[in-house]
Amino acid sequence: MIGLFILLGINFSFFSSVLYQVMILDYKLTYPSGTATAMLINSFHTNTGAELAGKQVRCLGKYLSISFFWSCFKWFFSGVGNSCGFDNFPSFGLTLFKNTFYFDFSPTYVGCGLICPHIVNCSVLLGAIISWGFLWPFISQHAGDWYPADLGSNDFKGLYGYKVFIAISLILGDGLYNLIKIITITVKEMWNRSTKDSKLPFVNDIQDTETSKLLLEQKEREIVFLKDGIPTWFAASGYVGLAAISTATIPTIFPPLKWYLVLCSYLIAPALAFCNSYGTGLTDWNLASTYGKIGLFIIASLVGTDGGVIAGLAACGVMMSIVSTAADLMQDFKTGYLTLSSAKSMFVSQLLGTAMGCVIAPLTFWMYWTAFDIGSPDGPYKAPYAVIFREMAILGIEGFSELPKHCLALCCGFFVAALVINLLRDATPTKISRFIPVPMAMAVPFYIGAYFAIDMFVGTVILFIWELVNRKDSEDYAGAVASGLICGDGIWTIPSAILSIFRVNPPVCMYFGPAVGS
Repeated sequence: MIGLFILLGINFSFFSSVLYQVMILDYKLTYPSGTATAMLINSFHTNTGAELAGKQVRCLGKYLSISFFWSCFKWFFSGVGNSCGFDNFPSFGLTLFKNTFYFDFSPTYVGCGLICPHIVNCSVLLGAIISWGFLWPFISQHAGDWYPADLGSNDFKGLYGYKVFIAISLILGDGLYNLIKIITITVKEMWNRSTKDSKLPFVNDIQDTETSKLLLEQKEREIVFLKDGIPTWFAASGYVGLAAISTATIPTIFPPLKWYLVLCSYLIAPALAFCNSYGTGLTDWNLASTYGKIGLFIIASLVGTDGGVIAGLAACGVMMSIVSTAADLMQDFKTGYLTLSSAKSMFVSQLLGTAMGCVIAPLTFWMYWTAFDIGSPDGPYKAPYAVIFREMAILGIEGFSELPKHCLALCCGFFVAALVINLLRDATPTKISRFIPVPMAMAVPFYIGAYFAIDMFVGTVILFIWELVNRKDSEDYAGAVASGLICGDGIWTIPSAILSIFRVNPPVCMYFGPAVGS
C-alpha cells in the first residue's frame, strides 16, 4: 500500500506543477476554497485577525478536550460487541431504535452538522426518513415474495441489496448530472475565453488609483509565482518516469489489472485531470469520484469475471488519485499565489506532505483494520463507500440479473429522481432552490442508517439557534467548535484502537431492552 500510494500521489504532484500556470495565471480561475484559505491566512497578519485566530485556537482546544474526555467516558460503558453503550441509546424508543432512529451522542457527527450547510444536514435527515422510515419497512413486508426471507443481514440478494443499490443509483444520478453540468460550463467558459482572446484588445489609458493598485498587486503576485516556478521539463520527465514505473509495478500488486490498462489510464488521466481541475476552479466541486466510477465500470466490464472486481477497483483508485490530486493541489497553488508564496516551496511542501501521507495512511488503516471490524454492516465502522464501490464493480461484471425483485425498477426511479431534483435546484430561483434537498447527501443514510442523520441535525439546530442569537459569534467560532468536537473524538480512536489490539475490553455494558413483563 505504501509503495502504491507513493507511485500515485507523488506522480500527480509533478503533473499539477504543469497545470498551475495555465489554470491560475492564464485562465485566472477562482478556486473558491483556495481563495478563501488565502484570505484567511492574509487576515492573520492584521491585529484583528491575529487576535481572533488566538481566540479560535483556544475555543478549538476547549471543545477538543471536552470531546476527547466524553469519548473516553463513553468507552467505559460500551462493553463487548456492538449492542452496548451510548452509541446504542434508544433516544426515541425501542421501535424507532430498531429502524436506526436514535441519537448516539457522537461528537464527530454533531461537529459535522455544525460545519455542513443547513440544506446538507436536512437532506441527510430527509434521506434517512424516506429510507429507514418508509422504504425499508415497506420492502421488509414483502420478504418471501420479493426476496428469500431467510437471508443474512448482509446478503445482497435480500434487503441489503436494496439498500446498497438504491444508494448507488442516487449517487450515480447526482454525479452524472453534475459531471455533465461541469463539462458544459467548462466548454462554454473556454469557448468564451477563446472568443475574447481572438478580438483586438482594448487599451484604457485612463485608470483610477484603485485599479492601478490592483493591477500592480496582480503583477507582483505573478512575478513572485513565476520567479521560483517548476521547470516544465522537470515536471514532465517526473510524470513520465513515475508513470513508466507504475505501469510496470501496479500489475504485480493487482495481477488482474494488466499493464496496458494501467498505461491507458495514465494516457487518459491528464485530459480528465485538466477537465476536473478546470471545473473545480469554476465551481469548487471536485468530481473525482464520478470519474473513478466511470473508470471502474469500464475496466471491470473489460476484464470480466476473471478478476474484474479487483481490476475495476484498482483502476478506480488510480483514476481517482490522478483526477482528485490535480484539483486539490490547484486549490493549494491558488492559495500560494494569493499569499505571495513561492511555487517551488509549494511544490516541495506538497511532495513532503504526500510522502508523509503515503506512510501514515496505510499504517493508520492497518491499526484500524487490526483493532476494529471494518466493513461490518452492524459495526461502528461500516466503510459504506468501500461496500458501494465493490458492488459497482460486481454490477459491471454480472449485470442486473443478480438483483432482487423490483430492485432495478426502484434504482431507475431514484436515479431519475436525482436528475430531476438537481435540475430543479438549477432551474428555480435561489430563494426556492436553497430549500431543495441534495441527492448525494440523501443517499448516504440509505445504506448507513438514520442515527448519524439525527446527530448532524442536532448540530445544524445548534448552529441555527446560535445564528439567531449571535450571528457574528457563530461565523467566527462555529468552525473552531466543530473542529474541536471532531478532532477530540478522532484522537480518542487511537488509544481505543491500542486498547482493542491488546484485548482490553470496556468494564461495563450498558444495554437497553424492553421492560420486564411488557
